[in-house]
Amino acid sequence: MAILDINEIRRILPHRYPMLLVDRIVELEAERIVGIKNVTATEPFFSGHFPDFPVMPGVLIVEAMAQTAGVLVLKSIPDRESKLVLLVSIESAKFRRPVVPGDQLRLEMVLLKRKHTVAKMAGRATVDGVLVAEAEVMCKLADKEETIPAPAL
Repeated sequence: MAILDINEIRRILPHRYPMLLVDRIVELEAERIVGIKNVTATEPFFSGHFPDFPVMPGVLIVEAMAQTAGVLVLKSIPDRESKLVLLVSIESAKFRRPVVPGDQLRLEMVLLKRKHTVAKMAGRATVDGVLVAEAEVMCKLADKEETIPAPAL
């Protein structure tokens, strides 16, 4: 059962297809969150990575972890509509086995440290209980107006 479905996630995160990489949130606590990403054969990255042996790019697994972390950070603030969560660092990333079409990624993120505008989280991605990737990510909370440059005149 989903705590947050895709429509609720879309109200929290600014990402949209094809870059929205979290389909639902199944667990949500103050310092821990679990997201699900259903990996389908129609994902746009599979046409080039690699056509004869489709593998989800590791950087997109980490991005899915970071988006799950972003839901936790944004869900906890009242003025989230005016904020963005920006990924500022990735540490200790390890990839244990390929993620392929048909897999369901379980993305578990645990808060390690949090200050006013910065959060560091440790994450694990599993498929059927088997560890496929892990990483620590740090994200920064920013005002949307400060992060989007004004158009040139």
